[in-house]
Amino acid sequence: MRHMLFGATAAFAVLAMGGAALADYSITILHTNDLHSRIEQINKFDSTCSADENQKGECFGGVARVKAKIDERRKALAAEGKNVIVLDAGDQFQGSLFYTTYKGKDTAEFMNMIGYDAMAVGNHEFDDGPQGLADFIGQVRFPVISGNTDVTGEPLLNGKLPGAVVLEVGGEKIAVVATLAEDTGETSSPGKGVRFIASEDYLKGAVDAFELAGITKIIALTHVGLPRDMEIAARVAGIDAIVGGHSHTLLSNTNDKAAGPYPTLVKNPAGQDVPIVQAYAYSKYLGEIELTFDDAGTLVSAKGEPILLDKSVEPDAAVAARVAELAKPLEELRAKVIGSAAAAIDGSRDTCRSTECQMGNLITDAMLDRVKGQGVQIAIQNGGGARASIDAGEVTMGEVLTVLPFQNTLATFQVKGSDIVAALENGVSKVEEAAGRFPQVSGLRFKWTRAKPAGEGRIITVEVMENGAWTPIDPDKVYGVATNNYMRAGGDGYGVFAKAGMNAYDFGPGLDQVVADFIAASKDYTPYTDGRITEVK
Repeated sequence: MRHMLFGATAAFAVLAMGGAALADYSITILHTNDLHSRIEQINKFDSTCSADENQKGECFGGVARVKAKIDERRKALAAEGKNVIVLDAGDQFQGSLFYTTYKGKDTAEFMNMIGYDAMAVGNHEFDDGPQGLADFIGQVRFPVISGNTDVTGEPLLNGKLPGAVVLEVGGEKIAVVATLAEDTGETSSPGKGVRFIASEDYLKGAVDAFELAGITKIIALTHVGLPRDMEIAARVAGIDAIVGGHSHTLLSNTNDKAAGPYPTLVKNPAGQDVPIVQAYAYSKYLGEIELTFDDAGTLVSAKGEPILLDKSVEPDAAVAARVAELAKPLEELRAKVIGSAAAAIDGSRDTCRSTECQMGNLITDAMLDRVKGQGVQIAIQNGGGARASIDAGEVTMGEVLTVLPFQNTLATFQVKGSDIVAALENGVSKVEEAAGRFPQVSGLRFKWTRAKPAGEGRIITVEVMENGAWTPIDPDKVYGVATNNYMRAGGDGYGVFAKAGMNAYDFGPGLDQVVADFIAASKDYTPYTDGRITEVK
């Protein structure tokens, strides 16, 4: 394969693959997004699949299945004389003990084995700063791209992160342009030397540059979420299709739980339909979309469906063996039983990023319990910090670490009631995007509405538990607050905690250990919700 790379202003790369151009040209895109270090098989809760669940045939995904299905589809498509590329829309990093232990080295190895053609940077690729992403880029054998990410001020990444790649497939040049969520500076740790411009601004310039160069087949590989993908499609002419990630959205024509059809169509400024696809997350699905262009280079057809990677897909033996080898050092910690749950604890993205959820209550209750007697009344945790559910029965440390993989510490500080209300306003400001900042709370309850614009009074009432009774929050009173060190430092848009917080201490015990100890002390923990967060319709 031949490839050419171009930087963030009009930068791209060119990769050549076999085949000959026809009057009607078709290309199939196999795609993944948001694997979040789910190297091993997962269960129905998107956590690591147990041996018992595997025996029952209840496991999904894992990189060995991804490899097997991609190989199978590549072979079948090649036998039909069809063109195919394999893309990833970012967030391979963060979410399991594999990432905690190997920091992306395992991901690079498996992605090389699978044979990706290009990958967009996700916000979590910055979780270990520019060095973590730079190390990963140096380990993979395919382009890692992000066009709206300006890294000229970061020596570790300058010159290493092109904006796009041109793949030569079947005699045709396909431009793949990438963008990343503009709020990555708030949701991850890119550092001061990295800045982000609006996706539309980059894409308009990139499309113009490619069309001027005679390259008219343009695929946007994005990590911005489905709502932003739809905005981009409506605002930027010249993009033929969008392969997305970030919102963990399942699009499907056959699954009644899907958020929309696969592909979802949005008209661009010229009135042409732009197909948008996304394939959920955690390696559970492989997306497959076939695009057909007429001899004038106009997209005339887009069809496909994500493939569920269930027990019917036999994992690739070589990859499975390597996964098992890398898993051995993790087993002792992961297998340690720390308690039990009387029922499954819901930590799903759909609930924890939009309403009160059982996992949010567990985490914040555990925070508050840990600092009882220290003058702390309120605990707040970002819903996006909870990464999985826990099933009923024995609870292992491995399960807790899958829920809380970020190695955050318990942080405490003091802040005025007015600043707590401002923090909650931030928390509900991007609920339509299922942003991770949605606040899970303890020692506090609030009512909110999405009927008002973000930041303009969505929070209706806030009450604090004082002396056994709910009391309206006092804007001028100083309250003790527990959170995680990421939020206390301003992460996920909680800048008010960093600016207005007083007497901050960010070096408490690991949040995973706080939750594990709380479950252990609870004997048989019973998950619950109690109405502490109410949305007023």
